[in-house]
Amino acid sequence: MARRYRTAHLGMGHRGLVHADAFCELADRFELVGLCDLREEPLRNYAREHGLSDEILFTDAEAMLAATRPEVFCFITQPDTPRVFFTELAAKYGVKAIALEKPMALSLAEASAMVHLCQQHGIKGVVSHQQKYLTSLRKVKDLVQSGAIGDIMLITASCQATLTNLGTHYVDYVMWVNDFIPVEWVVGHVHGKDLLTNNHPSPNYVMGQLGFANGVRALVEFGLLSAAQMSPEHYWVDNRLTVYGTRGHAWGETDGRWGALVDGEEMMEQGDDWDTQQSTQLQPLYLAELADWLDGKIPDHSSNIEHAYLGYQILEALCISAMDHTRVELPLDPTRYEEIFTRMRRELPECPERNGAVAPV
Repeated sequence: MARRYRTAHLGMGHRGLVHADAFCELADRFELVGLCDLREEPLRNYAREHGLSDEILFTDAEAMLAATRPEVFCFITQPDTPRVFFTELAAKYGVKAIALEKPMALSLAEASAMVHLCQQHGIKGVVSHQQKYLTSLRKVKDLVQSGAIGDIMLITASCQATLTNLGTHYVDYVMWVNDFIPVEWVVGHVHGKDLLTNNHPSPNYVMGQLGFANGVRALVEFGLLSAAQMSPEHYWVDNRLTVYGTRGHAWGETDGRWGALVDGEEMMEQGDDWDTQQSTQLQPLYLAELADWLDGKIPDHSSNIEHAYLGYQILEALCISAMDHTRVELPLDPTRYEEIFTRMRRELPECPERNGAVAPV
């Protein structure tokens, strides 16, 4: 019989509820021993709706960890709440695994510190780049792994949403579809500072090229000038990953659509849509994989924190390259660079988009 892991969960906002629901659905793998939020009413409402005891409810993260001594600590907070603090708490209280949202941090120094804490204390960390469980992106991965499109030559990723909203996801998927082969260098362009003040700070637009160690190149673009595949009301799912090979190409989107051209034969299909999978499949699949990793059934997790850190370095390197007008080699030295979002707020000129577009909040 599979282990049940004592789990403490922090954050009952929109994304926090998605994670909490997944833990409840996977009650055979995770035992919720603590729920925490600064607001008491959402906690009590959730406990009542799910038949949970008020005794597991907390409004202070450290008090929850001290009282419950969980094996898994999931913290779903806005990125401007330093997540290294919660990673330090996990280390202090002997947590075996942490689960958190993207972007993993808002500075290279913080992201590096989180990874080092996990390595030092034997903590398995996962970051919720959960769209790789979509049927559409899985289909792209399957077509690549099967050799159907031949050897990979080029990968492209485009998101209407910004760098830290969905760019972090699609950089991860670009690496994932190329088996996390190291990225050796990036060149980037950024412009526009309007969106650097919101809760997921980003330039208005980011574009860049990545060079992998196996010779594969990737072209990425995120933000207000990115190529649109859909009408504006589908902003949050207007994202596409495409892999070009020597025999054809395959693409997948957040809305569930995927397509391919293999040896001159075209195929296209609508898989399960984002809303359906988001509420019933993606988060449980991501967390079930964490339980399997803790059980020792699998050697690694496809969304582990070290992969997320590689992706975070790419995000920062794209911005550093743009600001310094140079190619940036990876890996980055976290002691070398100023916080890039602080620097961009100070140095980027105002640059309103010609069409007056404003990203949804």
